[in-house]
Amino acid sequence: METQYFKQYSPVMNDDRECKVYGHAGRPVLFIPCQDGRFFDFEDFHMTDAWAPWIESGQVMVFSIDTIDKETWSDSQGDPRWRSERYEQWITFITDEAVPFIRSMTNERNGWSGEPGILVFGCSLGAMHAANLFFRRPDLFDGLLALSGIYTSEYGFGNYMDDLLYFNSPVHFLPNMPEDHPYIDLYNQNRGVICCGQGPWEIPDSTRQLQQILKSKGIHLWVDFWGYDCAHDWPWWYKQVAYFVPKLLE
Repeated sequence: METQYFKQYSPVMNDDRECKVYGHAGRPVLFIPCQDGRFFDFEDFHMTDAWAPWIESGQVMVFSIDTIDKETWSDSQGDPRWRSERYEQWITFITDEAVPFIRSMTNERNGWSGEPGILVFGCSLGAMHAANLFFRRPDLFDGLLALSGIYTSEYGFGNYMDDLLYFNSPVHFLPNMPEDHPYIDLYNQNRGVICCGQGPWEIPDSTRQLQQILKSKGIHLWVDFWGYDCAHDWPWWYKQVAYFVPKLLE
């Protein structure tokens, strides 16, 4: 499996950002690590093995980046406004800096022109970040695989809310989206899977809440609940990748 490492200064974040790229050709996939995770987690936790059939066959190139959870969602004692602003900076970094890098690299390697778009993938809190990107920018991210996520800002910020955090909490901003908002048509043209188990360490209620919101808005994503043996852990995420990825790449 071809692997490349990159480190570049980000004007938006005002620091260096690192990433790894897995694969030589195909549709781009953006991987968001679990809570407090790093760009090398995709490899260190053997998610490379789960994705190997599609990476090695040239169907996808996976771009794995860092989270900033330690500065934002996990820093429960920090100033919530600063944390909210910092998280919004990270979202801007992805949309304005990482996405152009992904597009340029995949175009250079295999002539990818932007159709289909980028598939964003994450597990646990990474699923929250992935879903947030998908819902906020369906023009950039037209594929979603979100496993074992929690889709409310309450997880990291409690009862705090501001203008920035509101639009980074899907269970808050989606219910107020007008029925004629153009993003709803985009969501339905795109392809997304939101999955959660019901076993140890899982919190399926958040996924059920999001499912009801999507249904009420006529957003037809695939929301799937696995059994009471399905735990919040890597071995189950490998199984879910094996099951869902072929359907997302059809």
